[in-house]
Amino acid sequence: MSTSRRQFIKTSAAASAIAATGVSSLASVQAQEASGKLRLASIGVGGSRGRYNRGGQIAREAARFANMVAVCDVDDLHTEEFNQSFGGKLNKYRDYREMLEQEKPQVVTIGTPDHWHVPIAIAALRSGADVYCEKPLTLTIDEGKQIRKVVEETGQVFQVGTQQRSTKDKFLTAIAMVHTGKLGDNVNAYVAIGGAPGDGPFDYADVPEGLDWEMWVGPAPKADYCEQRRKMFRWYFDYSGGKMTDWGAHHIDIAQWALAPGENGPTRIKGSGEFPSIVPSEFDWASYLDGDATLPNGFNTATKFSVDLNYDNGALISVNDHYKRDNDNVDFPNGILFEGDKGRIFVNRGKLEGGPVNDLTDADKAELDEYITKLCKGKTPGNHMGNFFECIDDRSKPISDVWSHHRTMTSCHLCNIALMTGRELQWDPKGEVFVNDDDANRFLSRKSRKFDPVA
Repeated sequence: MSTSRRQFIKTSAAASAIAATGVSSLASVQAQEASGKLRLASIGVGGSRGRYNRGGQIAREAARFANMVAVCDVDDLHTEEFNQSFGGKLNKYRDYREMLEQEKPQVVTIGTPDHWHVPIAIAALRSGADVYCEKPLTLTIDEGKQIRKVVEETGQVFQVGTQQRSTKDKFLTAIAMVHTGKLGDNVNAYVAIGGAPGDGPFDYADVPEGLDWEMWVGPAPKADYCEQRRKMFRWYFDYSGGKMTDWGAHHIDIAQWALAPGENGPTRIKGSGEFPSIVPSEFDWASYLDGDATLPNGFNTATKFSVDLNYDNGALISVNDHYKRDNDNVDFPNGILFEGDKGRIFVNRGKLEGGPVNDLTDADKAELDEYITKLCKGKTPGNHMGNFFECIDDRSKPISDVWSHHRTMTSCHLCNIALMTGRELQWDPKGEVFVNDDDANRFLSRKSRKFDPVA
């Protein structure tokens, strides 16, 4: 641990002690109510010096629309860095449950590692807060059912951080082109989301001062500390789902919105892939995910893959780490290729291109603009966080609501389950179960570890 980190934490100890008691919370609530702005609290904010700080970014975006009153993070350094950016005036917590009880925020942002998303989101919703949660929302398909049920029961506004749903000139335009027939019939999507590293095993290390590692691990299987687990958690199935739930939460979402709108989901899943060298062949993944089997301490999510999602309406979404077709000069590491009877278009965060895009007339563009407004439920596209607060104001569903995102995450999880089982799977999208397949249905949920967080 560096001297600067230790000193940073020590110099703020007195302020932390005051905030932990909640002494100033009532005054904070009264002040915010008098101002007329919503009270905002953020859980999981990352650190400006760290690689994974998306939580802090969304918190600061939300603070443009509401008054930030509290911050919660298991790392005191992250909490202090974030608090300083708000003039050192925020109440600070390590335990989100204490923060929700003491502060009673009206709006909460969640930017924790993925395995904490649903437990914290459910607690925040039930406390009466509207919630913006980073993607991917879920670790399992059953978690999606749980969070969907709580949103329905509470009536709170819930937005997932899949910002591509608010990108008009690229992703929304691509979807509108598919829906309005600009690519003709029989449209399929070929998706590339990049591979994942397979490094490890790694050495364990001492827990850094000021970090509550027990709370960080939380409901996941017990594990000793190592920097890779914390900073590269996406490559551990313990905490995430690899590239399939990382970039897949974005690109599979857009492809499925375009080709299978409504509640239609895949019915047949088939593919192949590779796992890191620490994973033995014929490994019992279901037992591992329940915490009953172990692997060496290394990355364990799929490094390479190609999985086909087939839908009853005839659509195909092919999900790959890298997509290449030598016979017609198709080769890309990240993006979506939509291909129909009348042509094809390619879209990623950098561009939307293809013959049908070049052929758009002014009348076509006007038609697409009108259709995009329909996709955005009558709201102006372009600002994902702004959309969330607009929906808080009129109590409507945001552009990335829990229903659409649960459907997307189901498809992401189905891809991973197909890779883990190594065989073709049949899925019932209405019943949300595998058809006559008890072994595959073991993957629908996981055991959660019981733990005692350190106060």
